[in-house]
Amino acid sequence: MDVSVSGIVGLIIFGAVIGILARVVMPGRQSLSVLVTVILGVLGAVVGYFASAKLGAADTSGVDWLRWIISIAAAVVLAFGYEALTSRSGQ
Repeated sequence: MDVSVSGIVGLIIFGAVIGILARVVMPGRQSLSVLVTVILGVLGAVVGYFASAKLGAADTSGVDWLRWIISIAAAVVLAFGYEALTSRSGQ
């Protein structure tokens, strides 16, 4: 994982895309702000990066579909968890 400024900016952009795709996949309306969407997307991207590496997915010159799928799935799980925690605390 690249820890340079360009790597961090890339992770934030990738996380934003992952967060948006996760919200598209999720059923119903979500009450997530843009900032929370990006944060959950970044966390999902990090989980996808490490999980796909553990599964033996090597970096390819093309699109790493396994990493994308795992990242989106992780972001969806995180978004469901976030909504469950915030909806209960508001009641």
